[in-house]
Amino acid sequence: MALSLKHNTTCLTMILLVIAVFCISVAKAQNLAVVKYKGGGDWYGNPTALPNLIKFCNENIKTKMKTKPETVELGSIDIFQFPLIHLTGHGNVFFDDDDAENLRKYLESGGFLHIDDNYGMAPYIKKELKKVFPNKKLMELPKNHPIFSAAFEFPEGLPKIHEHDGKRPQALGMFHDSRLMLLFTYESDLGDGWEDPEVHNDPEEVRQKALKMGANIVKYAFEN
Repeated sequence: MALSLKHNTTCLTMILLVIAVFCISVAKAQNLAVVKYKGGGDWYGNPTALPNLIKFCNENIKTKMKTKPETVELGSIDIFQFPLIHLTGHGNVFFDDDDAENLRKYLESGGFLHIDDNYGMAPYIKKELKKVFPNKKLMELPKNHPIFSAAFEFPEGLPKIHEHDGKRPQALGMFHDSRLMLLFTYESDLGDGWEDPEVHNDPEEVRQKALKMGANIVKYAFEN
């Protein structure tokens, strides 16, 4: 009896160890990817933005992401390798049926999509999101949503980084079973603030706000 109990205890210990190692491996493997979409928009815009955000996150919130983000297409199973995918650009966006179905499965199974409007994307992306979730609407996040304090405090919500039309910045989200699964940052242009300093000549204070808000998004997506 004692031997059997000892054996069971040893087995349980081994199982817990395997689970712990697996969890650590998964945590270390967390990376983000940029979405290559159809429609002709510049999905490749802001080429220095994500590498700079990744560097900032690795140095400040203890992530261990690869320094160069990978590129994924929405219709591919590759998106399921990443807890966070990032979509940006200025112009047209188009999702075909496979893109919409695959993205819906990805988001409902725990993935996170951050859409950052560089400028002019809003009417196109809102139309395509209706293909993914016909019965859901983008909702503005309240200032006290946890994404605004995940790593750095933003008591006023989404910061304004780059001026376009004099409109206020908006953080718009979609939820699945109360979990925020999609964030659309509009009239903020976080990606411009993540770029190399000489690209837009943003003051360092503005760049820091952009990077810190980006780190909040990464931390929230990786942990929820």
